[in-house]
Amino acid sequence: MATKTKKPWPTKAVMTQIYDMKLWGGKDFDFYSGTGSHDTEIVTTYINAVTAFLKSFSKPLTICDFGCGDFNIGKHLVPLSKKYIAIDIVKALIERNQNLFKAAHLEFHCLDIAKDQLPTADCVIIRQVLQHLSNPEIQSIVTQLQAYKYLILTEHIPLGNFTPNKDIISGQGIRIKQHSGVNILEAPFNLKIKNKKQLDEHILENNKGRIVTILYTMF
Repeated sequence: MATKTKKPWPTKAVMTQIYDMKLWGGKDFDFYSGTGSHDTEIVTTYINAVTAFLKSFSKPLTICDFGCGDFNIGKHLVPLSKKYIAIDIVKALIERNQNLFKAAHLEFHCLDIAKDQLPTADCVIIRQVLQHLSNPEIQSIVTQLQAYKYLILTEHIPLGNFTPNKDIISGQGIRIKQHSGVNILEAPFNLKIKNKKQLDEHILENNKGRIVTILYTMF
């Protein structure tokens, strides 16, 4: 008897369901992007680290935020940018953000970052997004990253050594249960960079891994 292979949903439908059913928590919120966007300890050190980087430029950068979520973090970075372009795949979430967050140099767009043409910018922020996507989707995104000068990438990865980039079906979960995590410098992605610098790290309790933010500079 043939084994049934789980057929993946379209990512747009999966992410919409996650918010509709509060699968990342936040039952008292209209939209909630998970503890990684709301835990004070995690958020504060991240914002401080990214703020320091953005303030190091004499002229503000144009920033593109891939997977902006409920914008609980992005809202702190908007004042530090020349232009801030926030993108998410969930239409209702983007419409909500457009109503809540206003600035002359802030734009929200509903796009699928693995399929659609992406805006031009100096710096891309991808915070705990790739970890939810399949390898083919990540590969599609990685091929577009060379168009940007800087990438600030945050991923939830295991403690210590691990096998990178085990494939998953896009959805609520991540690779941590397989003792894996995303490393875009390793196969099959092999992103070519000029250099990298760790900006932030948060060790989670109960051996649940760590949330690491790395700044990549492209060629």
